[in-house]
Amino acid sequence: MHIVLEPLAVSDGPEVLDIFNFYADRSFAAYSLKPLSDEMASMFLELSNGYPAFVARDENGKAVGFGMLRPYSPMPAFAGTAEITLFLRDGYTGQGIGKVILDHLVEQAAEMGLVSILASISSLNEGSIRFHLRNGFQECGRFRDAGEKLGRKFDVVYCQRMV
Repeated sequence: MHIVLEPLAVSDGPEVLDIFNFYADRSFAAYSLKPLSDEMASMFLELSNGYPAFVARDENGKAVGFGMLRPYSPMPAFAGTAEITLFLRDGYTGQGIGKVILDHLVEQAAEMGLVSILASISSLNEGSIRFHLRNGFQECGRFRDAGEKLGRKFDVVYCQRMV
């Protein structure tokens, strides 16, 4: 599948919400307990302000995923560390799209002079943990029973990749 990465724009809001909201109320991939409203579409752009954010489109122009970096902390001591968000449209996992997005974000992080990228992942999202570990991340921390969703408690697993 041919994938084109485009900078995330306000006009991508409905497609990004569609991708994200699929996971919001039925999985542990998104921490939101319910789908985000249309008014929240700009949240992803606001979170990534000054950092790379991309939408992945297939050969027909359909948004099949998105990824972004955002500040890990507003404190200047952490300026070299970013946190990643990466979601794929349901049915598009396992096709290398996530790796394309991730590789591009890592490249952009290096150009920005970032030192490391953190991923915050639910312990019940085993596919995401495997993906990150296969792609250069290492587990670096775990907060036990930090979250609860769909009637289940979960750990928050932090993984880190040095840039």
